[in-house]
Amino acid sequence: MEQNEKGLMQWEKDFLISITILIIATIIAHIFFYQTAHNINVPMIYTLATFFISRYTKGYGWGIVSSLLSVIFINWRFTFPYFKINFMIDGYPMTFLGILVIAIITNMTTTSLNREKEAAVKREKELAKLNEYNKQINELQIEKEKEKMRSNLLRAISHDLRTPLTGMIGASSTYLEAKDQLDEDAKDQLVMGIKEDANWLLNMVENLLSITRIQSNGSDTQPHVKKVPEPLEEVVAEAIQRYQKRYPDSELKVKIPEDFLMVPMDPTLIEQVIMNLLENAWVHSGSDAPIELDIKEEGNKVVFYIRDHGNGIAPERLDQLFDGCAGALDHESRKGMGIGLSICKSIVMAHQGDVYARNYEDGAEFSFSLPMDEKELTEEKEL
Repeated sequence: MEQNEKGLMQWEKDFLISITILIIATIIAHIFFYQTAHNINVPMIYTLATFFISRYTKGYGWGIVSSLLSVIFINWRFTFPYFKINFMIDGYPMTFLGILVIAIITNMTTTSLNREKEAAVKREKELAKLNEYNKQINELQIEKEKEKMRSNLLRAISHDLRTPLTGMIGASSTYLEAKDQLDEDAKDQLVMGIKEDANWLLNMVENLLSITRIQSNGSDTQPHVKKVPEPLEEVVAEAIQRYQKRYPDSELKVKIPEDFLMVPMDPTLIEQVIMNLLENAWVHSGSDAPIELDIKEEGNKVVFYIRDHGNGIAPERLDQLFDGCAGALDHESRKGMGIGLSICKSIVMAHQGDVYARNYEDGAEFSFSLPMDEKELTEEKEL
């Protein structure tokens, strides 16, 4: 029913357009006819009218009908003998046949162009709908990934908080309840354990505070950070200084590009990523061998490589290291490494970079990249 009503409305619209254009053409033709005393311009006026009818109506019918009506009306009104239809006057049959053919060809060409235009508009609308659908799918996938990451973070936090807190409570209780039976060395070991657990909790708090710097912009589901051009050497030096202050017994081998590089980043967050990966290499590698920090400029990005020479990573855990549950899987370690690596992934993704982990010869290698987009860098400087 709706389609029938729509078709009827279109028919009425096309009819009104055709009648209106033919009336206007007739008025103009009469003006030319009486002012110039000849009808040489009249066929051109009706041919132009047919063109406009074909342009603004649907299908071939209206233009063809208007062509036929125009030829008949020209013969009846503007051809001698007037007000009579006579196609047999010498020379007129070919003239009117030419006018009719031109009008019909013009109508068919214009109608064909209209249909192509409508088809192009329809394709554009379908493409826009498809793009919108894909955008919604991508947003749902991003939201799903973010929800998964939040769940894994909560699971990792509960695990990593419980372990050191339990250790601190147990050590302090032992110290208070049995301090008269403990020698000085045993007391020092208990206090040292409490200190180590407190430092671990401090590192966790720093990681959690880092997450609060990652934001979502309005309806944009992609996490982002405010990036400014920062000297690469200064950011790396600050991260190394923090790391060596916390782990003075650890030995580092650092290589950075000789060129002075300004990298768009949030320096506090990138320092936290470097700190987390270096700490992970030292605590979980099971080796005292020097840790290598190798930074390279590769194309339009800067890549950070952190390598240890330890036990490596179990192959079945490689796919789960950055999802926040690696610590929960680590039953042999007193403190898991899941939350730190998960936060590293969140920070690097917010910088539009990538983060990877793999086994490397006699140890493990973690790497992450930061884009060095010149356009982005210029925009940041202008701001």
